Amino acid sequence: MPSRFLLSAVLLAALVPVPAAPTFSGTAEIEQSLHKLNELGSVLMIGAHPDDERTGVLAYFARGRYMRTGYLSLTRGEGGQNLIGSEQGAQLGIIRTQELLAARRIDGAEQFFTRAIDFGFSKTATETLEKWGRERVLSDMVWVIRKYRPDVIVLCFTGTTRDGHGHHQTSAIVGKEAYEVAADPSRFPEQLRYVQPWKARRLAVSVFTPPAQPDQAVGGRGGRGGRGGNAQAPNAAQEPPPPPLPQGPHIKGDTGEYNPVLGYSYEEIAGLSRSMHRSQGMGNMGRIGSVESEFIIIGGEAPSKDLFDGIDTSWNRLPGGAVVGTALADVLRTFDPAHPEKAVAQLIKVRPAIAAMTDPVARIKLAELDEAIAACTGLWAQAQAKAPEVAPGTSLNISTTLLNRSTVPVTLEGARFEGMFQDELAVQRAKLEFNKSKAVTADRQIPAGQPYTQPYWLVKPPTGDLYTVEDQTLIGLADNPPILRVRLRLSIDGAPFELVRPVQYRYADRTEGERVRPLVVIPAVAVNLPEAVAMFPKAEARTIAVSVKASVAKADGELRLDIPAGWRAEPKSRPFHIAAGGEQEELSFVVTPPQGESTASLHAVASIGGREIASGVQVISYPHIPDQTLLLPSDVKLVRSEIRVLAKKIGYIMGAGDEMPDALRQLGLDVTLLRQSDLEQGDLTRFDTIVAGVRAYNVRADVRANQQRLLDYVKNGGTYVVQYNTGDNALNMGPYPFTVPPGTRYRITVEDSPVTLPHVDSRLLQMPNRIAPKDFDGWVQERGLYFATKWDSKYETVMSFKDPGEAAQEGGELWTRYGKGVYIFTSYSWFRQLPAGVPGAYRLFANLLSAK
Repeated sequence: MPSRFLLSAVLLAALVPVPAAPTFSGTAEIEQSLHKLNELGSVLMIGAHPDDERTGVLAYFARGRYMRTGYLSLTRGEGGQNLIGSEQGAQLGIIRTQELLAARRIDGAEQFFTRAIDFGFSKTATETLEKWGRERVLSDMVWVIRKYRPDVIVLCFTGTTRDGHGHHQTSAIVGKEAYEVAADPSRFPEQLRYVQPWKARRLAVSVFTPPAQPDQAVGGRGGRGGRGGNAQAPNAAQEPPPPPLPQGPHIKGDTGEYNPVLGYSYEEIAGLSRSMHRSQGMGNMGRIGSVESEFIIIGGEAPSKDLFDGIDTSWNRLPGGAVVGTALADVLRTFDPAHPEKAVAQLIKVRPAIAAMTDPVARIKLAELDEAIAACTGLWAQAQAKAPEVAPGTSLNISTTLLNRSTVPVTLEGARFEGMFQDELAVQRAKLEFNKSKAVTADRQIPAGQPYTQPYWLVKPPTGDLYTVEDQTLIGLADNPPILRVRLRLSIDGAPFELVRPVQYRYADRTEGERVRPLVVIPAVAVNLPEAVAMFPKAEARTIAVSVKASVAKADGELRLDIPAGWRAEPKSRPFHIAAGGEQEELSFVVTPPQGESTASLHAVASIGGREIASGVQVISYPHIPDQTLLLPSDVKLVRSEIRVLAKKIGYIMGAGDEMPDALRQLGLDVTLLRQSDLEQGDLTRFDTIVAGVRAYNVRADVRANQQRLLDYVKNGGTYVVQYNTGDNALNMGPYPFTVPPGTRYRITVEDSPVTLPHVDSRLLQMPNRIAPKDFDGWVQERGLYFATKWDSKYETVMSFKDPGEAAQEGGELWTRYGKGVYIFTSYSWFRQLPAGVPGAYRLFANLLSAK
């Protein structure tokens, strides 16, 4: 048992991730579950994003103190950058949701969210609260607190400017308020249909001091080197000193303690957990040894040595619980790791006492007890769907399989579907034979009106920067509840217990082994569009192809395009005939734009079996998370804007992952993705322009290694455009020195911030597109990020922006002639603007490509 947190004023040391590893199982997990059964304490941590959590603290309380431990992230991280693919926005939020769930399976905690959307970096809490709405986010946080009923709430941040990001500040500002409001029945009384007011006993701030990072090529976390050169500084304010920490008693403890049963310290477990944040490049070398974690108590009675001083975390806190606690203590005292089945009789005996309790915590413990009984018997149970996807009106085959791997006499009494179906399975009472599987199969018809599966927070369009979720009971959940479950009624020597299993699809991947996908309901046909935006840089018609993919056999219907006035599509509709499920047919239409500038929306609709379908199906697939299914509206943004570009052949160096190559192809450009061999040996002179993708220098060693070849390409007459990289003064990205400092201060977060042009006659603003004020309208999320703050006098700036209350920043774009060619560094968020079809951004970037 780990030692208690001791009184101290020492700051929290680093929580450093370690490489990923499998989750725990077998006797180690059984022993954890038995300890957890006899522990009723609970902790809720609150932060703003995936990766804000103090993972070592979560692992310590969940795995070391056996407490119910949760992390409430206000957002799903939609506004960040993706290091493993091109998904952004809602799709990135889905990936990060699953990464957090994978992390929680390792560190033992639970995961929750509010409806707040990560709208990108925010410099102030004021802006964040205006966008989210204070009362709406407060309502969600109060709901989670009332539902989870934590004894202690731990804030990841202080609620002051020392937190940096406005989202961070807001999580603590509103978290402090939620701590008080959750106990007030007059606040958010509509929630009291489902939950009761709750006052946590204590509120603390987790003090976090990040470690100095070693130099790393992968993940965008570089060293802290310096740069020389004849540099000039713009009007950039120095970082102000942070405000002081909150006042209050300090509690510290060692989250680096080793757990011999699990074979890891809690910081090592934290590293395994944190390494699941792969879309953020959080894989890292681990830290072994003592790590002091510190908390400042800012609410509730001050403890003397431990966060839980004075809080009864035993079964004595529940009426009739003393006898349960005594019985479970006996189970732990006599537990034989080699023969966990010996504990079953004692566990079964204590079940009626827990089942008779009405307290919500007792309901949770009853489910935990039943799972512990199953684990001790080696009982394996799963509900398997024959296919991962089904359509309304089709049939579904489900096989429920049980296997008793001990000599404990387990009997299957019955089974019932819950969710999409609400009926009994045809099960005959049967004793489960030792190590012989028992299968129960069922066929069911999917109701014709069954809703399609969609992440619950994406079913309806968002309201500003908050997801629209009308069902109160869904708010806070990390993921959709399974659409179908099987509740198994079992007994041991006549004493009942129950297990609930989601119906899932399991399959073998040749490289990953066993994989599991959730069962989903999708349309009979998916109307998939190859691109979300169709650019028309000239008043010329272009072909738009629509793919119709069937999930049922004999899918016959018609596809039409709904298009606004001024635009024309030929033909207006086309029939499709698809023989088998899983097959698809591509249908082409010729779309003609108007002569003048126009932005419109094309809507593709399939008619089949008397039903109209206007959505596509995207499966997000990565090896570290289960496949995720998302329905996308079958719409295309049509943009007619006069865009001229002189370059024809583009070499693109993909960095952390973006959709820029396809966006550039919309201009009719020939885009080639450059591999390592191209950079090392290829003929770069065949390209008019080479573009380095976002964070290419951060994540690709071959780019850094071939910097001289790229500069020689420029010197011999080429144009080289380098997009943003995270701050690292040691990166050598240009022919002359410039500095992109570490940190996030030097960026423009307001997407419609005003622009000034320090060099209005710059060729980058004049040729081949004459840039006008309207070209800065309609940008999304931000202007740019990771700006340069110092640069050699040979560079010329192009544009200047300023966020409210701050000095203007010119370091978002630098350009210079080098030899016969042109070098451009640009930190504006083209990777967001071009895929979003912002015409002015296209015109500006076309000028960069055309610079000579």
